[in-house]
Amino acid sequence: MKATLLLKERTDLGGAFVEIVIWHVPRRVVGSRHSYKYSLALVREGVCVLRYDNESGKGDHRHIGEREEPYRFTDLDTLIRDFRSTIKGFLP
Repeated sequence: MKATLLLKERTDLGGAFVEIVIWHVPRRVVGSRHSYKYSLALVREGVCVLRYDNESGKGDHRHIGEREEPYRFTDLDTLIRDFRSTIKGFLP
């Protein structure tokens, strides 16, 4: 089984953009308990100010500015909802 792209979208916010990329992968990503590889990011003026991802070996986590903290993944809908909720604190 190959990796399957489930979602790829980029939304321009004028001076910022949101990019969401989610893959279903044949084997779980090292450090995660599920078979999704994802990156959800808010980039403002060329700087990533918020990112939820599951980099191999680190597992599910999020970056808020320079701070990195664990993220408890439950399902894709919750992941997207949590990300969009967090974005609100970064937008005017």
